[in-house]
Amino acid sequence: MSLARSKAAIVGVGELAPIRRTVGESTLGMLARCAALALTDSGLEKAEIDGLLVGPQVGETPQHVPATMAEYLGLMPTMSNVVDLGGASGLGMIWRAAAAIEAGMCEAVLCVIGNHRNSDAPRSPNRNPIREFDVPFGASGANVAYALLKQAHMAQYGSTDADFALIAHWARANAQLTPEAIFYGQPASVDEILASPMIAAPLHKFEIVMPVAGAEAVIVTSAKRAKDRGMTAVHLLGAGEKITHRAVSQAPDLTSGPLKPSMARAFAQSGTRVQDMSLLSLYDCYTVMVATTLEDSGICPPGGFGAFMRDHDFGPAGRYPMNSNGGQLGFGQPDLAGGMVHVVDAVHQLRGTATGRQIQGAELALVTGNGATMSEAVALVLGADV
Repeated sequence: MSLARSKAAIVGVGELAPIRRTVGESTLGMLARCAALALTDSGLEKAEIDGLLVGPQVGETPQHVPATMAEYLGLMPTMSNVVDLGGASGLGMIWRAAAAIEAGMCEAVLCVIGNHRNSDAPRSPNRNPIREFDVPFGASGANVAYALLKQAHMAQYGSTDADFALIAHWARANAQLTPEAIFYGQPASVDEILASPMIAAPLHKFEIVMPVAGAEAVIVTSAKRAKDRGMTAVHLLGAGEKITHRAVSQAPDLTSGPLKPSMARAFAQSGTRVQDMSLLSLYDCYTVMVATTLEDSGICPPGGFGAFMRDHDFGPAGRYPMNSNGGQLGFGQPDLAGGMVHVVDAVHQLRGTATGRQIQGAELALVTGNGATMSEAVALVLGADV
């Protein structure tokens, strides 16, 4: 990949295997272990990390999160911040790291996000405007909000339950190639997905992510440093971000979201099209999120995702491999680190290290992140070091 086209290079990744519950874990401890894995993978020394981006949910400290994280890790960064974009937080970190490097604020940024899932952990109250317009009318929680999006798509375009079930089926199928996946050894047919309990009509249980504990980390440095040191890099070629609303009651559109302009910007910056991608690493908290992302990307027309799903193989050997590790529906959603799961999988594919599920000749990946109810969006185009 041409250095002139690269905005930054991902040179290290770390990941804790997802588990259903944790006992006695601290978020700081999990983030530290994950960061150490990313540091080892990168070959950098800890003293070379001079930038820090961290997710908003660090249970041990409600304030001064970057400072607490830096102290815990023994870092003294010259750039630090919290990225709070819900499920899109991980992806938002990547381009912010690249921008900070280009601005000369730092040279190597640790991006880390995750959370424990201790059954006895106290929950903080959730206070925001959504409680004025959504919760009093029954739209409480993500299941109900995303059920509304699926219902709207079915009403507007005539899409069927079986169309959406295909998305979950492929997530489970690809998870069978990923031993670390929470649903490894548990494939699901379309009929099995449709037979799973109805959670919030028209959403079935297997169309919904199962939250797990886990953590993800990525280290970003300059393309020049990666080249000078002979690192196997993955390059950030384009990025886009957009926030349109928070509460689903305020959404400007229920069948298209902020990923549409985000992906368009990422494609324009990188000089690519969705059809050029070797991997579609799409945020998949619910099946309807994948459906709208496919349509908003331009790979199929509005309302056309069902036919597109029926016509293609989405495994590593298919024309459009999608979420090759199973995505969040198959691999698991480690809280707000769910978006970073897609980044790490794309890095492995573009570095040729996706053992057991490698896409042959993978050069380009579209990675998407989504926060709230199709509200906060980040899209990245990543390129292999070829």
